[in-house]
Amino acid sequence: MSNTSNLKVAVIGLGTIGQVVATNLTKGNRSVILADRVLSKAKSLAEKLGSLAQSKTIEAALEDADIVVLTIWFSAIKELLNQYTSQLEGKIIIDPSNPITLDEKGGFVKVIDESESAGQINASFLPKGAKLAKAFGTLGAASLAKASGQSPDQAVLFYATDDQSINAAVEELIVDAGFEPLRVGALDQSIRLEVFGELHEFGALGKTVTLAEAKGKI
Repeated sequence: MSNTSNLKVAVIGLGTIGQVVATNLTKGNRSVILADRVLSKAKSLAEKLGSLAQSKTIEAALEDADIVVLTIWFSAIKELLNQYTSQLEGKIIIDPSNPITLDEKGGFVKVIDESESAGQINASFLPKGAKLAKAFGTLGAASLAKASGQSPDQAVLFYATDDQSINAAVEELIVDAGFEPLRVGALDQSIRLEVFGELHEFGALGKTVTLAEAKGKI
């Protein structure tokens, strides 16, 4: 794998998933730029995570980063991609989003057609030269935190990309977060990686898996 660890990473949106992703990356000795609509939230988390984390406004974070992890709601991604088009041109965009909302029973319901995926929809809005990877969304926050760095066999994080030139960068990011990367194919496989999909913790998979377990499922 080529060394892509010098690529700057920004985590945009510091809800539960964003906080876990940022924490895991700093545990793996990867520097992160933190940004949220509430700047004080980014500043607070940066102070907690230490010298490997710095807080910035969303615009500044997008401008500075090479890799942008969009840990925001699926419904907000199109607007962000349109609002910050110039800052995102040519960047690697990591999309963990799941196209769901809470239903009246406290469960989840899909907000797009059953046959559609967030990954393919978001890829259709990409700024010029930007490349998207579907990743970091196959586990819930609790498992994403608990399974990071597990041994002796690491837990897998699946990912999908159309452009294989970014595979090394995506895989190194997953490794730095404490997981084993496994590409399942192009973005037309995104639906398998999203909630209710066969490779999602809250779908047919039902749990974290090691590489040996995962290879029998893809």
